[in-house]
Amino acid sequence: MFIRDCASNKPLGSRVGTIPGPYGHHAVTLNPFACIFQPYNFLQNSYLKCALPNTAKSSMMGAMKPDSSFMLFINTFLTDRRIPPEGAEIHSLVGDGSTRTFHRITPMKQDCPSFVVVANTPTHIWLKRENIAYLMIGNHLFNKGLPIPRIYRFDLSNGWFIIEDAGTRHFQEEATGRVDRVPLYERVLEILFRLQIEGAQGFNTEWCWQTERYDETVMHRYESDYFRSAFLCNYLGMNQDWSYLEEAFGHLASMASMADNHHFLHRDFQSRNIMVSEHKISIIDWQGSRLGPLAYDVASILIDPYVDLRERERDQIFQHYLLLIKDHQPTWLKRFEKYYPYLAIQRNLQILGAFAYLSKARQKTSFEVYIPSALKTLRYLLEVCNDKRLNTLKELAGSLPEIHSGVFTKVTGVME
Repeated sequence: MFIRDCASNKPLGSRVGTIPGPYGHHAVTLNPFACIFQPYNFLQNSYLKCALPNTAKSSMMGAMKPDSSFMLFINTFLTDRRIPPEGAEIHSLVGDGSTRTFHRITPMKQDCPSFVVVANTPTHIWLKRENIAYLMIGNHLFNKGLPIPRIYRFDLSNGWFIIEDAGTRHFQEEATGRVDRVPLYERVLEILFRLQIEGAQGFNTEWCWQTERYDETVMHRYESDYFRSAFLCNYLGMNQDWSYLEEAFGHLASMASMADNHHFLHRDFQSRNIMVSEHKISIIDWQGSRLGPLAYDVASILIDPYVDLRERERDQIFQHYLLLIKDHQPTWLKRFEKYYPYLAIQRNLQILGAFAYLSKARQKTSFEVYIPSALKTLRYLLEVCNDKRLNTLKELAGSLPEIHSGVFTKVTGVME
């Protein structure tokens, strides 16, 4: 069965294969790479005539072209939940760096909750694996009682998911709008610690779509190499031989890899992947999760350029996290503190690479405004780490041109 309702575990559509094991509130045993998903031809179903009204359809056209099967997928979900589809509105939501599209379904009936539709068309084997990771890891975390949106229904062959609406306000907005935001961060870190400990219990690494663990391969390919190619070469235009950085990058990855890596790792735990709705906090975008060290996600939220915490705030929040470790397992403290600086630098390299790529290659220039803060943080982290074997990287970071909201002075002195 290739379409399934996660809440009721009832199959929908055509039986064209099997996904063994129940979903919803039960454990899942699935080899995601052994499944073959076949399309189901919804075009034969005349029930589409009762689908969502034209006003709802038109609001989606900017982000994707909804076809009859997509509209029926939504319509059937609403009908099965005894929510009248007539008059329901669907609005496109603005995504960040992802290629996925998002829409909010708002039923006309006032006492009905809204839902979010996530669409990630599996045009490549990697996207298929990403969708499987989103489903399997999402169900795993939800079944643990962790605060992530519930997946109500999915269609893996088309890459569609209908999930719980986690609200309209990112943690970034909540944090930047507060004078005293440390207590809010402490609450988020308490959620993170639960995620790291409980999420690792029963976690199946076959669900992961990139790597099973955060390791040196990830550190080089997706972080230090990413920094060099996307930020130094493509964004700053500094096309030169960077081989002299290899020793520093190698040492950095070697030190970072010594941290215990058997915990649950979100790997993009930043303020735009945390939603705040009234008094509820929800974590989103978990599809890149794997096993890894505690310190990486902690660093991700502390050096997050979207908020740019002050040094004093970072230290207070960091100390609170140390207390969480101490209360749970005091023997972890020494190794956590020892390798945290290296993992924070690794994360910072990834941030600069990602923001540069999104700004330059993907033309999402809104990310440029956060690059100066990320570069400033990299300089600070290398200074505090004070590891002589990172001196070449430290000197480079200190010599890079100043960037102000996407405007920078190249090494040639020409203003861009």
